[in-house]
Amino acid sequence: MQSALVLGNAISTVKHPSLDNLKLLVCQPLAADRRSRDGAPLLVVDHLGAGAGDLVMITSDGGAVRELYGLENSPIRWAVLGLLDEQPETLERGGRS
Repeated sequence: MQSALVLGNAISTVKHPSLDNLKLLVCQPLAADRRSRDGAPLLVVDHLGAGAGDLVMITSDGGAVRELYGLENSPIRWAVLGLLDEQPETLERGGRS
Protein backbone atom coordinates (compact mmCIF):
# COMPACT_ATOMS: atom_id res chain seq x y z
CA MET A 1 0.00 0.00 0.00
CA GLN A 2 1.11 3.52 -0.72
CA SER A 3 -0.30 7.01 -0.38
CA ALA A 4 -0.85 8.96 -3.58
CA LEU A 5 -2.17 12.30 -4.79
CA VAL A 6 -4.95 12.18 -7.39
CA LEU A 7 -3.89 14.31 -10.36
CA GLY A 8 -7.07 13.82 -12.38
CA ASN A 9 -9.27 11.42 -14.33
CA ALA A 10 -8.29 9.23 -17.27
CA ILE A 11 -10.67 8.49 -20.12
CA SER A 12 -10.36 5.52 -22.44
CA THR A 13 -12.62 4.64 -25.36
CA VAL A 14 -10.95 1.27 -25.98
CA LYS A 15 -10.14 -0.89 -22.97
CA HIS A 16 -10.31 -4.38 -21.55
CA PRO A 17 -13.94 -5.46 -20.94
CA SER A 18 -13.28 -5.82 -17.20
CA LEU A 19 -12.65 -2.06 -17.03
CA ASP A 20 -16.06 -1.09 -18.42
CA ASN A 21 -17.91 1.31 -16.11
CA LEU A 22 -14.90 1.69 -13.78
CA LYS A 23 -13.49 5.12 -12.92
CA LEU A 24 -9.83 5.55 -13.85
CA LEU A 25 -7.60 8.06 -12.06
CA VAL A 26 -4.08 9.32 -12.67
CA CYS A 27 -2.31 9.27 -9.28
CA GLN A 28 1.12 10.44 -8.19
CA PRO A 29 2.63 8.03 -5.62
CA LEU A 30 4.10 9.84 -2.62
CA ALA A 31 7.07 9.05 -0.40
CA ALA A 32 6.66 8.45 3.34
CA ASP A 33 6.82 12.21 4.01
CA ARG A 34 3.74 12.66 1.76
CA ARG A 35 5.43 15.64 0.11
CA SER A 36 7.90 14.22 -2.40
CA ARG A 37 7.10 12.13 -5.43
CA ASP A 38 7.86 8.42 -5.40
CA GLY A 39 8.05 7.35 -9.03
CA ALA A 40 6.00 8.07 -12.13
CA PRO A 41 2.23 8.73 -12.10
CA LEU A 42 0.05 5.59 -12.17
CA LEU A 43 -3.30 4.64 -13.66
CA VAL A 44 -5.53 3.59 -10.73
CA VAL A 45 -9.07 2.17 -10.59
CA ASP A 46 -11.38 3.93 -8.12
CA HIS A 47 -14.70 2.89 -6.57
CA LEU A 48 -14.75 5.42 -3.71
CA GLY A 49 -15.31 8.64 -5.64
CA ALA A 50 -11.90 10.28 -5.27
CA GLY A 51 -11.21 13.39 -7.31
CA ALA A 52 -8.34 15.64 -8.34
CA GLY A 53 -6.42 16.91 -5.34
CA ASP A 54 -7.51 14.10 -2.99
CA LEU A 55 -5.04 12.03 -1.03
CA VAL A 56 -5.71 8.28 -1.38
CA MET A 57 -4.27 4.95 -0.29
CA ILE A 58 -3.55 2.68 -3.26
CA THR A 59 -2.61 -0.98 -3.56
CA SER A 60 -1.14 -3.25 -6.20
CA ASP A 61 -2.22 -6.41 -4.34
CA GLY A 62 -3.92 -8.66 -6.87
CA GLY A 63 -5.98 -10.46 -4.22
CA ALA A 64 -7.41 -7.17 -2.95
CA VAL A 65 -8.30 -6.07 -6.47
CA ARG A 66 -10.04 -9.39 -7.20
CA GLU A 67 -12.03 -9.12 -3.97
CA LEU A 68 -12.95 -5.43 -4.41
CA TYR A 69 -14.14 -5.81 -7.98
CA GLY A 70 -15.12 -9.48 -8.14
CA LEU A 71 -12.79 -10.07 -11.09
CA GLU A 72 -10.61 -13.11 -11.67
CA ASN A 73 -8.88 -12.05 -14.89
CA SER A 74 -8.31 -8.34 -15.28
CA PRO A 75 -5.38 -6.08 -16.20
CA ILE A 76 -6.04 -3.86 -13.16
CA ARG A 77 -2.67 -3.21 -11.52
CA TRP A 78 -3.50 -0.44 -8.99
CA ALA A 79 -6.70 0.30 -7.06
CA VAL A 80 -7.82 2.87 -4.49
CA LEU A 81 -8.29 1.29 -1.06
CA GLY A 82 -9.22 4.39 0.89
CA LEU A 83 -9.43 8.17 1.08
CA LEU A 84 -7.01 9.82 3.49
CA ASP A 85 -8.27 12.56 5.79
CA GLU A 86 -5.13 14.66 5.55
CA GLN A 87 -4.95 17.52 3.08
CA PRO A 88 -2.20 17.07 0.49
CA GLU A 89 0.77 19.36 0.93
CA THR A 90 2.55 21.01 -1.95
CA LEU A 91 4.70 18.50 -3.78
CA GLU A 92 8.40 19.21 -3.92
CA ARG A 93 9.52 20.28 -7.37
CA GLY A 94 11.42 17.80 -9.46
CA GLY A 95 10.49 15.81 -12.50
CA ARG A 96 7.02 16.50 -13.85
CA SER A 97 4.76 19.10 -12.27
